[in-house]
Amino acid sequence: MIRLIDVYKEYDNGTKALKGVNLRIDDGEFVFLVGPSGSGKSTIIKLITGEVYPTDGRMMVNGFSPDNMRTNQIPLMRRTLGVIFQDFRLIEKKTVWENLSFVMRAVGCSGRETRRRIPYVLKLVGLEGKENHFPNELSGGEQQRVAIARALVNNPSMIIADEPTGNLDPQRSYEIMDLLKRINELGTTVLVVTHERDLVDRFGKRVVAIEDGKIISDETGGYYNG
Repeated sequence: MIRLIDVYKEYDNGTKALKGVNLRIDDGEFVFLVGPSGSGKSTIIKLITGEVYPTDGRMMVNGFSPDNMRTNQIPLMRRTLGVIFQDFRLIEKKTVWENLSFVMRAVGCSGRETRRRIPYVLKLVGLEGKENHFPNELSGGEQQRVAIARALVNNPSMIIADEPTGNLDPQRSYEIMDLLKRINELGTTVLVVTHERDLVDRFGKRVVAIEDGKIISDETGGYYNG
């Protein structure tokens, strides 16, 4: 579960990114976070992942409290999260299998667990038989599926997708969103940051709209007219 309670964030350069944000995302929800550039979306993601901390207010991320957390707890919190980026961020000189096993080794998974988990995740994202391919041998949509598999491989309780379809054509975008919907139906909480109105309208999920550092609407099945 994610909780932001009256959260403010002002950066060192004086930018007031968040101005009293209250947000709750329960376990198992699928939520779109929308808003114009500079509205505060990226700051919310950075707060959730522990990249930055609130100037004021309180937070809870999957049982952790980032605003008063010990340094050695940060990696534990981040293991509950899987993050998907617009630019994929795959390691070009590693195969699909190696990209996934690298992430698993980083958190101390055994070889046995790696051999068990990776085939399951590749099947889930529709990439069976691609484990020995390098990223440049895959289409853009397939590379994004690898990025989703990488986010899933350590079995996080929440997936954060930051503009996950920004580099894809409309058909591939719908396929990626269908995949995230299916992952959500298996029990993983999903938060998608996007500018793409058509995707939001098509999927009819909860939509949180932010503008100028404030949440201006929070409803299910629509898009705000901002």
